Amino acid sequence: MNGMSTAPTPMGLSSGAWTQLQACLPANQWRVADQVHALDTGWHPANLDAGLMAMPATVEQLSALVRCCHEWGIAMVPQGGRTGLVGGGISRPGQLIVSTAALNRIERMDAVSRVALVQSGLSLQSLQEAAAVHGLEPGIDLAARGSATIGGMLATNAGGIMAFRNGVMRHRVLGLEAVLPDGSIYSDLTQIVKNAAGYDLKHVFIGAEGTLGIITRVALSLTPLPQATSTALFGLPDMAALTDTVRLALEVDCGHLRAAEALWPEYLRLTAEALSWRTPGMSLDCPVYLLLELGGKQAERLQQTFEELYEQLLARHPDTQGVIAGSAEQARTLWRLREDTEAIYRRFPQAPSFDVSVPLARMEDYVVQVRSALEKLRPAGTPVFMFGHVADGNLHMVLGEPGPLAGQARMAVEEAIYSPLHGLGGSFSAEHGIGAHRIRALRNYCDPVKWRLMQQIKRQWDPRGLMNPGKVLDEGG
Repeated sequence: MNGMSTAPTPMGLSSGAWTQLQACLPANQWRVADQVHALDTGWHPANLDAGLMAMPATVEQLSALVRCCHEWGIAMVPQGGRTGLVGGGISRPGQLIVSTAALNRIERMDAVSRVALVQSGLSLQSLQEAAAVHGLEPGIDLAARGSATIGGMLATNAGGIMAFRNGVMRHRVLGLEAVLPDGSIYSDLTQIVKNAAGYDLKHVFIGAEGTLGIITRVALSLTPLPQATSTALFGLPDMAALTDTVRLALEVDCGHLRAAEALWPEYLRLTAEALSWRTPGMSLDCPVYLLLELGGKQAERLQQTFEELYEQLLARHPDTQGVIAGSAEQARTLWRLREDTEAIYRRFPQAPSFDVSVPLARMEDYVVQVRSALEKLRPAGTPVFMFGHVADGNLHMVLGEPGPLAGQARMAVEEAIYSPLHGLGGSFSAEHGIGAHRIRALRNYCDPVKWRLMQQIKRQWDPRGLMNPGKVLDEGG
């Protein structure tokens, strides 16, 4: 079939199933065994363990493929850019990796309505570049923009650096199309904001991490791209000063705040060392740092606004330090200090990472409490690298030790980090999702009625448990 009939049957599949699977796609849209293992595994070493990958290029091909898998009882693992940090793309022999890499087109860019109709395998960066031609942007950004796909970002309800201003992926979506576990196609590609036509089912797929279907196309709302931006990094004496600075930045008279990223000194020192970065007037031992970006019409006026903000901060918090980027290259360097998270993993492979959210007003107490608890649980001198999208309360913590944690050690650390959050109105999973690594945490910390309803939806929509098993709800795997 399609030039592959003589290929050996992949491990875990019957010859009959393999023959019918091959009939769904042309030969050049399959990767088998060594062809799969030659690919980049992404953030998890087990992502490609299935050893079999299909790359459908149309919705119709994907529908036929899923229908065949449903008939033969073959589990499917959807994958986009494989940038997920919680094991949402882990696969194993006998399963089929369904890659959206070939579903990567922009089908429509409507600059008048500010809507983009795109396929799910399109990278965020590709969408950003195409929208920028029209003076627009998708209203969401994150460090993995070059590899993260729109479908993957929808599957995990990604947030990023502008969530405090534009919301998370859920808030950017107008309409959505997905292939269901039986191969049928759910298509509601509405391209308007107002739509009160019954249940808004697109939200069931957003954040489901491929456990209820495979997202294929999406209509996204776009926002105007500012004509100019300006970036500054402030070293602050305490969390009270950080909270005050965020409030002042949100109230500037010129332009608008696009990003507010907190960096604690352990993290900044690590990335500064990796980039060989030092600058006059900025020490590397401030209690906390804040990276800000303003957007507006004139770069010079934005820089002046930062200078005025700096003067305010010095009057209110005399120990403040600051550097205002004087060029696009200096701005890129400041952003690399924030976005080079791989510096942690180069030094501590598979370091345990946590992604929580807590109201900004409660963050200082939370950080103090968690640091104290971790000092008692981990070996002496273990660094805790902290950074995050502070304007929306998203805090990332990575332990400076080779991971992953297991057994009682993992449970104790999770208890220390997660248990205070409910009482503070936060969440143990802010933007990375559940995947395979946070199922126990979801079961332990989410509302029990929510847990029951999620299980009911999964059983109703995917009774055979073939869609991304072992993720989110621990249904098989």
